[in-house]
Amino acid sequence: MLEIVYEDPYLIAVNKPHGLFVHRTVLDNTATEFALQMVRDMIGSHVYSIHRLDRKTAGVLLFAKDKAIQSQLAKKFIQKEIDKKYLAIVRGYTPDLGTIEYPLVTEDGKIQDAVTHYRTISRTEIPFSSGKFTTSRYSLIEVNPETGRMHQIRRHMSHIFHPIIADRPHGCNKQNRFFIQQYKMDTMLLHASRLTFTHPINLNRIELFAKTHDEFNRMISTLGFELNSDLYIG
Repeated sequence: MLEIVYEDPYLIAVNKPHGLFVHRTVLDNTATEFALQMVRDMIGSHVYSIHRLDRKTAGVLLFAKDKAIQSQLAKKFIQKEIDKKYLAIVRGYTPDLGTIEYPLVTEDGKIQDAVTHYRTISRTEIPFSSGKFTTSRYSLIEVNPETGRMHQIRRHMSHIFHPIIADRPHGCNKQNRFFIQQYKMDTMLLHASRLTFTHPINLNRIELFAKTHDEFNRMISTLGFELNSDLYIG
């Protein structure tokens, strides 16, 4: 069973765990569970995916209960009318605020504009070495992707040398090995924390939240991040 974070006659949103595909894909023919089918079975009717989350990314995932609603909201994503917020733990101390404007290349060689905004929530330093320094530094950030390219947040954070912890292949192999050896942790620390949009039927402002999952919470505590009260941490 998936945690339902919102439901009405037209929409349903769940808190997708790490490691779950949204729908069937050629990326892994051995996968047997998919969020779309799980939600369908939970409510006993068809649902239609409006947007995607990577398999390794957890968090709020929105479905429509009919194709007309799906079409309306999919257009809102394309037109940047849906505000998306993510939480991530990255290597190093990030600036207080930042914007990454760096085009990304698709698998077929197409160049796409891509813009990501972020703010630093908390920074921490631990007395363990993962490289040439005697300590290791990390940042907890909130990320707001303006565009929606494949693996955009992961690729952009790697581009500015603050890769997301446990990200493969865009992260830092040395950091990823360190977290496995030191903490027995290999869950990518990227979480879709909220979606904000105008409801397509009643025109109300909808703000959906998804709490962070256990491994994300464990790393927040273990690494010693100090949190603000406005965060939706599990």
